[in-house]
Amino acid sequence: MLNPNWLNTFVALVDSGHFTKTAEKLFMTQPGVSQHINKLEKACGHSLIIRTKKSFVITEQGRLVYHYAKKLMFAEHTLFEHLAFDDPYSGDCTLACSGSVSLLLYPKLLEIQCQHPNLVVKLKAAPNHQILFDIKEGVIDQGIVTDIPNKIFYDAKELGKEELYLVVPANIDTDVDISKLTMELGLIHHPDAEHYLSLYFSQNTEQNLEQVDISSIPIVGAINQISQILEPISTGIGFTVLPKSAVESFHNVNRLKVIKLNKPVIETLYLVKQKQRVLPARFKTINNVVERIWR
Repeated sequence: MLNPNWLNTFVALVDSGHFTKTAEKLFMTQPGVSQHINKLEKACGHSLIIRTKKSFVITEQGRLVYHYAKKLMFAEHTLFEHLAFDDPYSGDCTLACSGSVSLLLYPKLLEIQCQHPNLVVKLKAAPNHQILFDIKEGVIDQGIVTDIPNKIFYDAKELGKEELYLVVPANIDTDVDISKLTMELGLIHHPDAEHYLSLYFSQNTEQNLEQVDISSIPIVGAINQISQILEPISTGIGFTVLPKSAVESFHNVNRLKVIKLNKPVIETLYLVKQKQRVLPARFKTINNVVERIWR
């Protein structure tokens, strides 16, 4: 059997992409990390990484070992999950959602974690397709998505609805054709931009926006940090589409303008888990917090 400490070091190395960062994360020396990798390679009988001057490239054998190690780690996580199954205030809870939803959700989850220190909340920001994939593969326990997933693989519960805002700089004249305005301003792209933009335009029949080809809209900036998406717009650059809560939480909201529509564009949020998976009792504690937000 392969040494689990070596496997853990290898997974940490692949995830971080750097020997020094791995050593810091595992409270080891860099030579200690190298020693673990060398021993693992010897035990496997194959090179797992190709070393360069400042970095490395993982081999195909290394990928196989990495996925094997991840499955072992997940199996161990599941074991501990079962051992603490009935404790509603102890254990890990992994959850994924969009970056904009995380702005609203994470402070509430931190409040419950402060009340119950043994309850460890791990929140990941990701697009819909990645969330569903990670749930199916067992990487995360639950997710919040905006599309009803395939009922063969997932159980889904409607959480609530939220309005989407098309946001432009405060000094822009919005009494014009919106499709032309978006082309002139250009898009501030972010991980959920295409999803929100397609939803916004497809639901909006005003000015024939549903006929706009969103791929033709020029991109004038891009950022993957949710808290900074509105920064360029507040300085007069571009436009974007975000949920209402993300816009209202922005620190310079007075420097933004929201396009007003006769019929608001609404997205529905769903809480999703693996089909027929019975989650530990601690998820009832977490889900009570999640569900209260959209009541």
